[in-house]
Amino acid sequence: MPENHATPKIIAVVNQKGGVGKTTTAINLATALAATDRKTLMVDLDPQGNASTGLGIGQKERANSIYDVLVGSAALDDVIVGTDVPKLMVAPANVDLAGAELELIDHPRRSHQLKDALEDLVHTHEADPYDYILIDCPPSLNLLTLNALTSADSVLVPLQCEFFALEGLSLLLRTIKRVQDGLNPDLTMEGVVLTMYDGRNNLARQVQEDVRDYLGDQVFETVIPRNIRLSEAPGYGMPALIFDHRCAGSTAYIALASELLRRNNRLQAA
Repeated sequence: MPENHATPKIIAVVNQKGGVGKTTTAINLATALAATDRKTLMVDLDPQGNASTGLGIGQKERANSIYDVLVGSAALDDVIVGTDVPKLMVAPANVDLAGAELELIDHPRRSHQLKDALEDLVHTHEADPYDYILIDCPPSLNLLTLNALTSADSVLVPLQCEFFALEGLSLLLRTIKRVQDGLNPDLTMEGVVLTMYDGRNNLARQVQEDVRDYLGDQVFETVIPRNIRLSEAPGYGMPALIFDHRCAGSTAYIALASELLRRNNRLQAA
Protein backbone atom coordinates (compact mmCIF):
# COMPACT_ATOMS: atom_id res chain seq x y z
CA MET A 1 0.00 0.00 0.00
CA PRO A 2 1.16 3.58 -0.57
CA GLU A 3 2.85 5.45 2.23
CA ASN A 4 0.27 7.71 3.90
CA HIS A 5 2.25 10.90 4.29
CA ALA A 6 1.86 14.32 2.77
CA THR A 7 5.50 14.78 1.79
CA PRO A 8 6.71 12.87 -1.28
CA LYS A 9 10.11 11.21 -1.46
CA ILE A 10 12.13 13.15 -4.05
CA ILE A 11 14.85 11.13 -5.77
CA ALA A 12 17.36 12.58 -8.23
CA VAL A 13 18.51 9.99 -10.78
CA VAL A 14 22.04 11.13 -11.58
CA ASN A 15 25.13 10.12 -13.49
CA GLN A 16 27.29 12.63 -15.30
CA LYS A 17 28.21 10.00 -17.89
CA GLY A 18 25.78 9.32 -20.73
CA GLY A 19 24.76 5.89 -21.93
CA VAL A 20 24.65 4.22 -18.52
CA GLY A 21 20.92 3.50 -18.41
CA LYS A 22 20.04 6.60 -16.38
CA THR A 23 16.86 7.58 -18.21
CA THR A 24 15.87 3.94 -18.72
CA THR A 25 16.16 3.50 -14.95
CA ALA A 26 14.17 6.66 -14.21
CA ILE A 27 11.35 5.72 -16.62
CA ASN A 28 10.97 2.12 -15.56
CA LEU A 29 11.42 2.69 -11.85
CA ALA A 30 8.75 5.41 -11.96
CA THR A 31 6.46 3.07 -13.87
CA ALA A 32 7.02 0.25 -11.38
CA LEU A 33 6.30 2.58 -8.45
CA ALA A 34 3.10 3.78 -10.10
CA ALA A 35 2.10 0.16 -10.70
CA THR A 36 2.21 -0.38 -6.93
CA ASP A 37 -0.40 2.41 -6.56
CA ARG A 38 2.13 5.09 -5.61
CA LYS A 39 1.25 8.44 -7.13
CA THR A 40 4.46 9.28 -8.99
CA LEU A 41 5.80 12.31 -10.84
CA MET A 42 8.66 12.21 -13.33
CA VAL A 43 10.46 15.54 -13.68
CA ASP A 44 12.38 15.51 -16.97
CA LEU A 45 15.37 17.78 -16.37
CA ASP A 46 17.37 16.60 -19.40
CA PRO A 47 17.24 18.96 -22.43
CA GLN A 48 17.20 15.89 -24.67
CA GLY A 49 13.75 15.11 -23.28
CA ASN A 50 14.27 11.35 -23.50
CA ALA A 51 12.24 10.60 -20.38
CA SER A 52 9.30 12.53 -21.86
CA THR A 53 9.63 10.66 -25.16
CA GLY A 54 10.00 7.32 -23.42
CA LEU A 55 6.74 7.93 -21.57
CA GLY A 56 4.85 8.79 -24.77
CA ILE A 57 4.73 12.58 -24.35
CA GLY A 58 4.60 14.16 -27.82
CA GLN A 59 6.07 17.53 -28.75
CA LYS A 60 2.64 19.22 -28.75
CA GLU A 61 2.21 18.22 -25.09
CA ARG A 62 5.51 19.95 -24.27
CA ALA A 63 4.51 23.48 -25.29
CA ASN A 64 4.66 24.21 -21.57
CA SER A 65 7.62 22.46 -20.02
CA ILE A 66 9.98 22.32 -17.07
CA TYR A 67 11.92 25.15 -18.73
CA ASP A 68 8.99 27.50 -18.08
CA VAL A 69 9.02 26.45 -14.44
CA LEU A 70 12.73 27.09 -13.98
CA VAL A 71 12.61 30.56 -15.54
CA GLY A 72 9.56 31.46 -13.47
CA SER A 73 6.93 31.80 -16.20
CA ALA A 74 4.79 28.83 -15.07
CA ALA A 75 3.97 26.84 -11.96
CA LEU A 76 5.05 23.20 -11.93
CA ASP A 77 1.44 22.05 -11.59
CA ASP A 78 0.60 23.87 -14.85
CA VAL A 79 3.07 21.91 -16.99
CA ILE A 80 2.43 18.40 -15.64
CA VAL A 81 0.77 16.00 -18.08
CA GLY A 82 -0.59 12.50 -17.62
CA THR A 83 0.75 9.32 -19.19
CA ASP A 84 -0.81 6.04 -20.28
CA VAL A 85 0.40 4.60 -16.99
CA PRO A 86 -2.15 5.17 -14.21
CA LYS A 87 -0.75 7.18 -11.27
CA LEU A 88 2.27 8.36 -13.33
CA MET A 89 2.58 12.00 -14.42
CA VAL A 90 5.38 13.89 -16.18
CA ALA A 91 6.75 17.42 -16.11
CA PRO A 92 8.16 17.25 -19.65
CA ALA A 93 11.27 18.80 -21.19
CA ASN A 94 11.83 20.34 -24.59
CA VAL A 95 14.81 21.91 -26.36
CA ASP A 96 14.25 25.25 -24.61
CA LEU A 97 15.70 23.68 -21.47
CA ALA A 98 19.18 23.83 -23.02
CA GLY A 99 19.11 27.61 -22.61
CA ALA A 100 17.90 27.66 -19.02
CA GLU A 101 21.37 27.60 -17.53
CA LEU A 102 22.38 30.83 -19.28
CA GLU A 103 19.12 32.53 -18.39
CA LEU A 104 19.49 31.65 -14.71
CA ILE A 105 23.17 32.47 -14.32
CA ASP A 106 22.51 35.85 -12.67
CA HIS A 107 19.44 34.74 -10.70
CA PRO A 108 20.06 34.95 -6.92
CA ARG A 109 18.31 31.60 -6.37
CA ARG A 110 19.53 29.93 -9.53
CA SER A 111 20.27 26.66 -7.68
CA HIS A 112 16.89 26.63 -5.92
CA GLN A 113 14.43 27.21 -8.76
CA LEU A 114 13.31 23.59 -8.89
CA LYS A 115 13.25 23.28 -5.10
CA ASP A 116 10.94 26.30 -4.82
CA ALA A 117 8.66 24.91 -7.53
CA LEU A 118 8.47 21.49 -5.87
CA GLU A 119 7.64 23.03 -2.49
CA ASP A 120 4.76 24.91 -4.13
CA LEU A 121 3.60 21.67 -5.77
CA VAL A 122 3.65 19.75 -2.49
CA HIS A 123 1.61 22.49 -0.83
CA THR A 124 -0.91 22.48 -3.72
CA HIS A 125 -1.36 18.70 -3.49
CA GLU A 126 -1.64 18.33 0.28
CA ALA A 127 -5.06 16.70 -0.10
CA ASP A 128 -3.84 14.23 -2.76
CA PRO A 129 -0.07 14.07 -2.36
CA TYR A 130 2.50 12.48 -4.60
CA ASP A 131 4.27 9.52 -3.04
CA TYR A 132 7.40 9.71 -5.18
CA ILE A 133 8.97 12.37 -7.40
CA LEU A 134 11.83 11.21 -9.62
CA ILE A 135 14.09 13.74 -11.36
CA ASP A 136 15.84 12.54 -14.52
CA CYS A 137 19.00 14.67 -14.65
CA PRO A 138 21.12 15.57 -17.69
CA PRO A 139 24.32 13.55 -18.25
CA SER A 140 26.53 16.32 -16.82
CA LEU A 141 27.18 18.08 -13.53
CA ASN A 142 25.73 21.46 -14.51
CA LEU A 143 23.25 23.96 -13.04
CA LEU A 144 20.29 21.73 -13.94
CA THR A 145 21.80 18.82 -12.03
CA LEU A 146 22.61 21.18 -9.17
CA ASN A 147 18.92 22.20 -9.05
CA ALA A 148 17.97 18.53 -8.82
CA LEU A 149 20.47 17.80 -6.03
CA THR A 150 19.35 20.89 -4.11
CA SER A 151 15.72 19.73 -4.38
CA ALA A 152 16.11 16.04 -3.68
CA ASP A 153 15.91 13.95 -0.54
CA SER A 154 18.22 11.36 -2.03
CA VAL A 155 20.33 10.40 -5.04
CA LEU A 156 20.00 7.24 -7.10
CA VAL A 157 23.03 6.49 -9.29
CA PRO A 158 22.71 4.07 -12.21
CA LEU A 159 26.20 2.69 -12.82
CA GLN A 160 27.15 0.74 -15.92
CA CYS A 161 29.30 -2.33 -15.31
CA GLU A 162 32.31 -1.13 -17.29
CA PHE A 163 35.90 0.00 -16.93
CA PHE A 164 36.32 3.44 -15.26
CA ALA A 165 32.93 3.04 -13.52
CA LEU A 166 34.37 3.69 -10.07
CA GLU A 167 36.41 6.66 -11.30
CA GLY A 168 33.27 8.40 -12.56
CA LEU A 169 31.40 7.47 -9.40
CA SER A 170 34.10 9.07 -7.24
CA LEU A 171 33.66 12.39 -9.07
CA LEU A 172 29.90 12.26 -8.57
CA LEU A 173 30.23 11.42 -4.87
CA ARG A 174 32.51 14.45 -4.41
CA THR A 175 29.88 16.64 -6.07
CA ILE A 176 27.17 15.23 -3.79
CA LYS A 177 29.40 15.95 -0.76
CA ARG A 178 29.81 19.58 -1.87
CA VAL A 179 26.03 19.93 -2.21
CA GLN A 180 25.57 18.41 1.26
CA ASP A 181 28.11 20.84 2.70
CA GLY A 182 26.45 23.86 1.17
CA LEU A 183 23.09 23.73 -0.56
CA ASN A 184 21.32 20.65 0.82
CA PRO A 185 22.67 19.18 4.07
CA ASP A 186 19.80 16.66 4.23
CA LEU A 187 20.68 15.01 0.90
CA THR A 188 21.35 11.28 1.27
CA MET A 189 22.45 8.47 -1.01
CA GLU A 190 19.46 6.36 -2.06
CA GLY A 191 21.86 3.90 -3.58
CA VAL A 192 23.75 2.73 -6.63
CA VAL A 193 22.07 0.41 -9.11
CA LEU A 194 24.27 -1.60 -11.45
CA THR A 195 23.03 -1.51 -15.05
CA MET A 196 23.77 -3.18 -18.38
CA TYR A 197 25.12 -6.20 -16.55
CA ASP A 198 26.24 -9.25 -18.51
CA GLY A 199 27.17 -12.08 -16.19
CA ARG A 200 29.12 -13.79 -19.00
CA ASN A 201 31.56 -10.86 -19.01
CA ASN A 202 34.50 -11.14 -16.61
CA LEU A 203 34.88 -7.35 -16.47
CA ALA A 204 31.23 -6.86 -15.53
CA ARG A 205 31.57 -9.37 -12.70
CA GLN A 206 34.75 -7.67 -11.49
CA VAL A 207 33.15 -4.20 -11.58
CA GLN A 208 30.18 -5.47 -9.56
CA GLU A 209 32.54 -6.95 -6.97
CA ASP A 210 34.62 -3.75 -6.79
CA VAL A 211 31.59 -1.46 -6.41
CA ARG A 212 30.09 -3.65 -3.68
CA ASP A 213 33.44 -3.74 -1.86
CA TYR A 214 33.68 0.06 -2.12
CA LEU A 215 30.11 1.02 -1.17
CA GLY A 216 28.73 -2.00 0.67
CA ASP A 217 24.98 -1.99 1.22
CA GLN A 218 24.59 1.33 -0.59
CA VAL A 219 24.56 -0.82 -3.73
CA PHE A 220 21.15 -2.30 -4.51
CA GLU A 221 21.00 -6.08 -4.53
CA THR A 222 18.97 -5.88 -7.76
CA VAL A 223 21.12 -5.76 -10.90
CA ILE A 224 19.72 -4.57 -14.26
CA PRO A 225 20.80 -6.87 -17.09
CA ARG A 226 21.78 -5.84 -20.57
CA ASN A 227 18.48 -6.40 -22.39
CA ILE A 228 17.41 -5.53 -25.94
CA ARG A 229 13.78 -4.93 -24.97
CA LEU A 230 14.87 -2.11 -22.65
CA SER A 231 16.53 -0.46 -25.65
CA GLU A 232 13.57 -0.99 -27.98
CA ALA A 233 10.79 0.31 -25.73
CA PRO A 234 11.54 4.09 -25.98
CA GLY A 235 11.15 3.89 -29.76
CA TYR A 236 7.53 2.97 -29.16
CA GLY A 237 7.01 5.75 -26.63
CA MET A 238 6.45 3.46 -23.68
CA PRO A 239 8.32 2.04 -20.70
CA ALA A 240 9.70 -1.46 -21.03
CA LEU A 241 7.30 -2.53 -18.29
CA ILE A 242 4.43 -1.76 -20.66
CA PHE A 243 6.21 -2.76 -23.87
CA ASP A 244 7.15 -6.23 -22.57
CA HIS A 245 6.53 -6.78 -18.88
CA ARG A 246 7.91 -10.31 -19.02
CA CYS A 247 11.37 -9.43 -20.39
CA ALA A 248 14.39 -9.70 -18.11
CA GLY A 249 14.82 -5.92 -17.95
CA SER A 250 11.23 -5.31 -16.84
CA THR A 251 11.45 -8.03 -14.22
CA ALA A 252 14.61 -6.43 -12.87
CA TYR A 253 13.04 -2.96 -12.58
CA ILE A 254 10.03 -4.41 -10.77
CA ALA A 255 12.47 -6.02 -8.34
CA LEU A 256 14.35 -2.71 -7.99
CA ALA A 257 11.15 -0.85 -7.12
CA SER A 258 10.28 -3.50 -4.52
CA GLU A 259 13.74 -3.22 -2.99
CA LEU A 260 13.54 0.59 -2.89
CA LEU A 261 10.14 0.43 -1.19
CA ARG A 262 11.42 -2.05 1.37
CA ARG A 263 14.41 0.17 2.13
CA ASN A 264 12.21 3.23 2.55
CA ASN A 265 9.77 1.38 4.81
CA ARG A 266 12.68 0.31 7.02
CA LEU A 267 13.91 3.89 7.23
CA GLN A 268 10.46 5.16 8.18
CA ALA A 269 10.12 2.50 10.86
CA ALA A 270 13.55 3.27 12.36
